[in-house]
Amino acid sequence: MGITPECVARQEHPAPDHPARDAAQANPPYDVFARACPSRGTLEHVTGRWGALVLGALYEGSLRFNQLRRRVDGVSEKMLSQTLHTLQRDGLVHREAQPANPPRVDYELTPLGREVAERLLALIECVEGRMDEVLAARARHDAARGGR
Repeated sequence: MGITPECVARQEHPAPDHPARDAAQANPPYDVFARACPSRGTLEHVTGRWGALVLGALYEGSLRFNQLRRRVDGVSEKMLSQTLHTLQRDGLVHREAQPANPPRVDYELTPLGREVAERLLALIECVEGRMDEVLAARARHDAARGGR
């Protein structure tokens, strides 16, 4: 796909006080806020419902398909397969097929996948640690809207 004009536009007009962008000055000029930038798709794969959970589960170590399916409670076989394929294509997950009978396939994070998963796990821990506040906010919001 390549770097699009929208991706490089941020070099001319960077957002003020944006830590991620400040840290990325030495990296290629990608801008997830630009519609055509390829980084947006990868961000969607990583932060989507199943992508984040698969990356988090694989951070614990290599897993076979059914182990991963049990760990990520609620994911269908089809969605898990699609998610793994997408994350593998993005270079975040490595698939290792072992010559055995029955066939054995293991999934593990690549070095890039580990780095992304570490950051996701920090977000997951933050959300889990603040759920009491989230639930209280939801209750206040719903009560103000008439119990909805």
